[in-house]
Amino acid sequence: MGAVLASRSVTPEQLPARSPFALRARLLTPLAAGGIRHEPDGLLVVDADGRVAFAGAASERPDDTVAALDLRPWVVMPGMVDLHAHLPQVPSAGLGAGLDLLTWLQRYIFPLERGFDVAAAERLAPIVWRAFAAAGTTTAMVYGAVYHASLDATFRAAEAHGIRAVIGKVMMDRLTYDPTIDPSAILERSLRESASLIERWDGRDDGRLRYAVTPRFAVSCTADLLRESAALASATGTYWQTHVSEDRAEIAEVGRLFPEALDYVDVYDRAGGLGPRTVLAHGVHLSDRELTRLVETRTHVAHCPASNLFLASGVMPLGRFVEAGLSVGLGSDVSGGPDLSIFTEMRVGFYAHNAMRVAGRSGGPALGPLDWLRMGTLGGAEALGLDRAIGSLEPGKEADLIAIDPSYVASVAGAEDPDPEDLMSRLIFRSHPDMVRGAWVRGHRLEGPAERA
Repeated sequence: MGAVLASRSVTPEQLPARSPFALRARLLTPLAAGGIRHEPDGLLVVDADGRVAFAGAASERPDDTVAALDLRPWVVMPGMVDLHAHLPQVPSAGLGAGLDLLTWLQRYIFPLERGFDVAAAERLAPIVWRAFAAAGTTTAMVYGAVYHASLDATFRAAEAHGIRAVIGKVMMDRLTYDPTIDPSAILERSLRESASLIERWDGRDDGRLRYAVTPRFAVSCTADLLRESAALASATGTYWQTHVSEDRAEIAEVGRLFPEALDYVDVYDRAGGLGPRTVLAHGVHLSDRELTRLVETRTHVAHCPASNLFLASGVMPLGRFVEAGLSVGLGSDVSGGPDLSIFTEMRVGFYAHNAMRVAGRSGGPALGPLDWLRMGTLGGAEALGLDRAIGSLEPGKEADLIAIDPSYVASVAGAEDPDPEDLMSRLIFRSHPDMVRGAWVRGHRLEGPAERA
């Protein structure tokens, strides 16, 4: 092997800024073929193109000419994938506890998004992208506001930062917080502006930035908008994202607004919105028929357990849905969720699922810490159709990864957890805001973690 630059006190500033590089550390990653790879003394080599050239035991790499930075006992793992967040809402994170969804939207969220103009986006978006990286998230699927120009600014900030992002301008024509829009022209304008953003941004930087056509949810959208937005996504090969079955009052309102539909999922089905390029947030109260239809159409769901409890929306029977074949990843849903950490979502989701079992409700099989790791990384990548590129540390994949200092989660100073299940359990249940020391996308280190060194 090549030289090892031994250092057990590495600061984030000393981490490699861009590929090629090699890191000697404890490796923990799900594998595309199933199972995990855990190397207590591992080596990750990233080539000049920002791809994983080697991920395995340090002793297995022959003739390595890349000097490896020794991070031991740090852990290197895939970056987290956040399938659902609202960037303009970050300033209200943690506010509105105890309110139901629809009241919370009217009192906190719509007034906040109304102010998300270009100046607000230029101020907030860079901060949020750095906060994602600091939380260990290297891929984020986010909603903007209804304003075309503010989404341009949001994309520009993501391009400059280096994060992998899927972003969409919110579309609303049944009700909207934008007083400048002529009600008779909302649909045409929203479609035109979305198409303009797609042309400008979708696929930028060799696919690092992508666009998601984003009707907010059925309560704020007419059948025409849902249908035309789904057609736009299909015609342009972009994603389609919206909300479904989050809150019982919301579900009842959808039933009132769409009396011809069988249920909430059927509203989107009739619009042509279901399919492998679609990510629906929440899905807490899916009926058996809805669940079956989502599985049949290979539609994905972003599970946001912290938000679901914060707004008292309900608890998804996650194990049962996964057992039925539903594709599920994790989302922070800030600001319904209190922070941007996917590790927080894992912890809250685990607690919620256990609470269902204690209460005697059928939530399905129990999920262990390594199951949650897969859901927060490779599961999210699969939902975005990116699992051949990211979501695990395997040769040939793009080097989207994070480095974690496990001393932040140790119960006693100096203690280590040799078992990978135990290690992941610590990272979930004792997660610390400073434990992520470095984050990379395609081998390029992201701003964020170093700011808290």
